[in-house]
Amino acid sequence: MRKRLGVWLGLGVLALSAGGGLAWCASLPPAPASAQPAAIPAEETAAALAALKPPKRARPLVAIVGVNDHTEVTDYLMPYGILRRADVADVMALSTEAGPVNLYPALRVEADATIAEFEARHPDGADYVIVPAMMPDDDPKVLDFIRSQAARGATIVGVCVGATVVAETGLLDGRRATTHWWSLRPMLKARPEIRYVADRRYVVDRGVATTTGITASMPMTLTLIEAIAGRAKAEEVARELGVPAWDARHDSGAFRFNRPFALTVIGNRAAFWRQETLGMEIAPGVDEVALALAADSWSRTFRSRAVTLAEGTGPVVSRSGLRILPDRASAGWTGERLPPAMWGRRPAEALDATLEAIADRYGPRTADVVAMQLEYPKRWTE
Repeated sequence: MRKRLGVWLGLGVLALSAGGGLAWCASLPPAPASAQPAAIPAEETAAALAALKPPKRARPLVAIVGVNDHTEVTDYLMPYGILRRADVADVMALSTEAGPVNLYPALRVEADATIAEFEARHPDGADYVIVPAMMPDDDPKVLDFIRSQAARGATIVGVCVGATVVAETGLLDGRRATTHWWSLRPMLKARPEIRYVADRRYVVDRGVATTTGITASMPMTLTLIEAIAGRAKAEEVARELGVPAWDARHDSGAFRFNRPFALTVIGNRAAFWRQETLGMEIAPGVDEVALALAADSWSRTFRSRAVTLAEGTGPVVSRSGLRILPDRASAGWTGERLPPAMWGRRPAEALDATLEAIADRYGPRTADVVAMQLEYPKRWTE
């Protein structure tokens, strides 16, 4: 998604430099009006929960798979951190190869195992395989892993543009599905057999679930917890996250490439002399979900990018046991540091606080650009 977005925005910057930028942007639609999404019928929610029940084990095994280069940070870390804190399943973060997993647009981590190591340890397969956005979206090892796990009875969950990875396997052909608004048309063009469902944060159909944009992994994961361990457990975890509701309601029409989005991104990218690198101090026990949301948001402004700072150069173990590899040593950092309180809150609150801080620093339209990329319903320019 970010790669394709970069192509379009690069063309926009060229258009501006040639004097045609205003005409190009004028041809785009205005920002869509916000609408109150319709409530989800109770029978639809019940059917989704029934379809997401653990297919094999009472305590299920969850594999979150990514490529070593360019796996989306929040797609990868949010399900991991939420499921680990819920303690209703055994959760493993996987990579295609040995070595660090470079997440985009920020953070580096160590996976728990490679795909090959996981398959050797668990020949009967996982109960759930969570597929984040990644580039490329047709990595042969990932596609083979998803197909083989599905054949062994695993439920596949494509998070955000991870749906396009699942689509590459052919598993979405003939099924109902959704994905991030930016990747929807390319996915349907490549796989016209997919039956797109609008106005849903997540869609479940015959052993395969898909979600809309990045922040949809939070309601999707809470729904998975509810399917595994019941409503009371999901409510407990939701309170810890600061999430009041997690059903599938969504206004798909509120997310599209529009004139304010394009003008803001072009303006932010064109002002290269104002680009910033911001340090985020991390320490053992850091909440990986809140950190991922904050780092992801600051790195999607087209004005700034986030790097992690720590006392040493070794891995920093997060709240849920993930090993985060700091980008820089804190002692040698001379740039600006973001206040740790920003990602020291409950994750949903950390996201709102970060977007408020972005609006204060760069203006509300930049906060909207970030929220649009995250497919987060809240707006800052109303």
